[in-house]
Amino acid sequence: MLGVSRRQLVAMATVVLAIALAVWLAFDHLLPAPPKTITIAAGSKGGAYEFYAHKYRDVLARYGVTVEVRSTEGTVENLDLLKDPTSGVDIGFVQGGVSNASQAPDLESMGRINYLAFFIFCRAGETFADLTQLKGKRIAVGPAASGTNLAATKILKTNGITPQNATFLTLGGRAAVDALDAGKADVLFMGSVLEAPLIQNLLRDPGVAVVSLPRVKALVRRFAFLTRLELPSGVIDLERNIPSSDVTLIGTTSSVLVRADLHPEIVGLLARALVEVNGEPGIFQQFGEFPTNSDPEYPMAEGARDFYKNGPSFLHRYLPFWVTIYVRRLLAILVTVAAIAVPVFSYAPKVYLWLVRRHIVQLYRDLRAIEEGLAPDLSRSRLSAFAGELERIDRAASKLPMRHSDLFFALQTQIGLTRSHLDAALARPHLAAV
Repeated sequence: MLGVSRRQLVAMATVVLAIALAVWLAFDHLLPAPPKTITIAAGSKGGAYEFYAHKYRDVLARYGVTVEVRSTEGTVENLDLLKDPTSGVDIGFVQGGVSNASQAPDLESMGRINYLAFFIFCRAGETFADLTQLKGKRIAVGPAASGTNLAATKILKTNGITPQNATFLTLGGRAAVDALDAGKADVLFMGSVLEAPLIQNLLRDPGVAVVSLPRVKALVRRFAFLTRLELPSGVIDLERNIPSSDVTLIGTTSSVLVRADLHPEIVGLLARALVEVNGEPGIFQQFGEFPTNSDPEYPMAEGARDFYKNGPSFLHRYLPFWVTIYVRRLLAILVTVAAIAVPVFSYAPKVYLWLVRRHIVQLYRDLRAIEEGLAPDLSRSRLSAFAGELERIDRAASKLPMRHSDLFFALQTQIGLTRSHLDAALARPHLAAV
């Protein structure tokens, strides 16, 4: 058809399939599907970060994403894991005031997620009124690689309590509580959230007292990352009046950090989980106060900022999570194909006309070969062969599209002339048979 052989058609089809495959592979590389399993670095067993990590895990599980929660010593270890590309950790909790973007340039923030209170507990019969009274005491200040440890040592040092005049125990979470119960620790310094089961149990334990700190305003002025928190009397249990009086606490805020190369769809899904889990009002925060759309220490992840501002995308509102992924990839491929096809199709009429003219030129060449071959001494069999070739040219010419009728009639005129010459040659008497 139009001078295009079967081999050429196969070659063209192969090229088209190769281009389609190349486009698919390119988008598979440029727009890879999000991972179905991610790892979050939490903190010690029973701590605030583990509490939130489990809640995020439950939310993401509804969308087909598995979250593996890795127990750590806390903020410092979480940062080390996030900065190590071979650790397998994608997300981590980090306490405010410990690090910043200059120290961790490959990390982005999902925003501040909560107020992290530093609860100070002691045995009920051994309460104290001021941190300066802790000289000679055994104080659980959190694991060495935790943000609680860093904050506790700073706060205690400001009050004159150092490892030189007190015993600092690098214990946190359940291990710290066990040490208090066993009489191996006198004071617990625990950074956590009020909702954590471990904190709830300690606040309700009649053998344990929570300490209200004086001069918190001075600490907040000394350390910009700290904030004053208030635990009203009876807020834990009105009937039993727990706590029995207002408790002033010192606290900070926490961030959820992600690696900068975490898939944008996972970032958006995690932002949804943060809004669901951390957006509710609490004892220390108002409704919608967290998660924040800014972070004073780290750049915000673009997907998180966009979700907090605009909510889920149009596709995510009406389609399941994984369906949305493939629809978005398909749309991207279609847009790319359209961008390639539009200019190609603009040249298609010119290419088509070129093929038609090429086909006609070939027919004229074949026709000329017949004309040049009509010698006076040709045999009947040779003339019959020319007649068959002329019929083939005539059939091919008859397939020209109607829009090229001018070319068709011009060619038919030449075919008619050649046919008359051939008929005259066949009418000559005494033609040799062979």
